[in-house]
Amino acid sequence: MVASGNYIVTNAHVVPVTDAPFDGAVVVTDGKITEIGPEVETPAEHEVIDAAGGWIVPGLIDAHVHLGVHEQGEGWAGADFNEATDPVTAAVRAIDAINPVEIGFDDALAHGITTVNVNPGSANVIGGLTVAIKTHGAVIDDMVLRSPSGLKAALGENPKRVYGDQKKTPSTRLGTAFAARKAFTEAQHWAAKDPEDRPADLVSEALAMVLAREIPWRQHCHRADDIVTALRIADEFGYDLVLDHGTEAHLIADRIAARGIPVLYGPMMVSRSKVEVRERSPRAPGVLSRAGVKVSIITDHPVVPIDFLINQAALAVKEGMDPDEALKAVTINPAEVLGVADRIGSIEPGKDADLTLWEGDPLDTRNRALRTWIEGKEVYAYDTSSRTGSVRSRW
Repeated sequence: MVASGNYIVTNAHVVPVTDAPFDGAVVVTDGKITEIGPEVETPAEHEVIDAAGGWIVPGLIDAHVHLGVHEQGEGWAGADFNEATDPVTAAVRAIDAINPVEIGFDDALAHGITTVNVNPGSANVIGGLTVAIKTHGAVIDDMVLRSPSGLKAALGENPKRVYGDQKKTPSTRLGTAFAARKAFTEAQHWAAKDPEDRPADLVSEALAMVLAREIPWRQHCHRADDIVTALRIADEFGYDLVLDHGTEAHLIADRIAARGIPVLYGPMMVSRSKVEVRERSPRAPGVLSRAGVKVSIITDHPVVPIDFLINQAALAVKEGMDPDEALKAVTINPAEVLGVADRIGSIEPGKDADLTLWEGDPLDTRNRALRTWIEGKEVYAYDTSSRTGSVRSRW
């Protein structure tokens, strides 16, 4: 992305996330944050943007979505998130199915979300490679932050239902765990061969990245027993584990915290539509955070529409989560999980100028996002006089 110019945002309540908030300014030069502080001189040839007392917050991050691969209102034509023809499709890549102009991207920008991690679905035992992208652009390759950013896998109801209905393995939790172990074992044997003797095997190649800890294993799991199975298999094969959803993770929070495993919690604003989500609760992120677990809050868009990411964080605060931790759960924590915290997730000199100007505290859901910038470029603006918002051209 190309920066739209150099400017200083003044008269702002700045929330760096990794440091104490202050009233002051943020300087943006060539798409990067170059200076912040309560007393900042306006650099030469920088436009002055008056925040009028509004809050400047890092661009929000949703680390688990199906944005662009499960298009809203498109039916089967836009449903490209589950290659449910084989339980192990580790080599498929979410990046190959993302439509970057799907309407959900506009919703993200209007609500201050500047980065998402797009995942394949959870029909498969091993669903495929994920990708971390910015939320504005016309060509997906130009939006990429990290590719691949993880390998998606699933335990629990979804794979056993999908393949049980097809009368094939796995039809049980036993079979799901077996399929994962079998794929990892085959990848270990493939990786142990001399590179010149390895046969072409895209599935083993993807799994080998996990085994080498080049990317994390993104484990979809809800029930506490499935979470424990995820821990057990991670111990057996030795990779970096991330728990996606973690609906019952708060029931074993101490065990998860002791192992330093992050939890991407959500979605929260959904019905208890199946057995494994009966314990879903906006209390859970606070319980996990107080236990010492690094928590991110996710929408699983379109399960919960992406524009409700900050509403879920506010619900967690309402149910006991510390407000500072809730804001970290949609900024720096997911940035660290995605391995891109050197560029995004906080307001610090040297990082990308992914910023949002809010009317006030974003955890007060009466406040709206007024302006959103990605790498210094204004990508969304709200007109308070006409009470309408507009996304800048992607082309």
